[in-house]
Amino acid sequence: MLEHLFGSKTRVKLLTLFVHNPDRAYFVRELTRAIDTQINAVRRELDNLVELSLVDETDAPDTESKKPGLKRKYYRMNLNFPLLNEIRTLITKAHVLMERRLDREIHGLGDIQYAALLGSFIGRGSSVVDLFIVGNVDQYATKKLIERLEGELGFEINFSCMTLQDYKYRREITDKFLYSILEAPKNIVIDKLDPIDK
Repeated sequence: MLEHLFGSKTRVKLLTLFVHNPDRAYFVRELTRAIDTQINAVRRELDNLVELSLVDETDAPDTESKKPGLKRKYYRMNLNFPLLNEIRTLITKAHVLMERRLDREIHGLGDIQYAALLGSFIGRGSSVVDLFIVGNVDQYATKKLIERLEGELGFEINFSCMTLQDYKYRREITDKFLYSILEAPKNIVIDKLDPIDK
């Protein structure tokens, strides 16, 4: 959908990645891997985004030790771009529409008791996972769905699937990993758990 507005899938993937990671600087090959796109297409769209002042070209970030002879160009979101909030809103709304479709697709993965979108899906890259599912899922179908979403969205999706029995056991022992998910901000797309299990 957004590629029709922005004119290029690569541009949409880059914008989505930058919007979700506004403080991070990337070099070209890193972007190519992150959005799984040909390097020439990435370079072309970076030139367009720099020309529009949506993205800034910078030297190596302070966190990287400068090695002699190594000169990389880095790119990051221009946080002073006048229409940045509008672009963020547009990308977020497109993700909401995608979430509705994703809701149906997750239902089709098996007997799902609970599913939630976290982290990158809701604009918070700090979460331990981006997608959390409780139930019996078709592993192959889940893997294919994740691969397709990563290609569409332009970022890696960390996900975790638990059976209902595993979920209940981890709740009983106050598992740190599970509670970091349950206490994190999220959009719940499926919830068939009994109140006692919550």
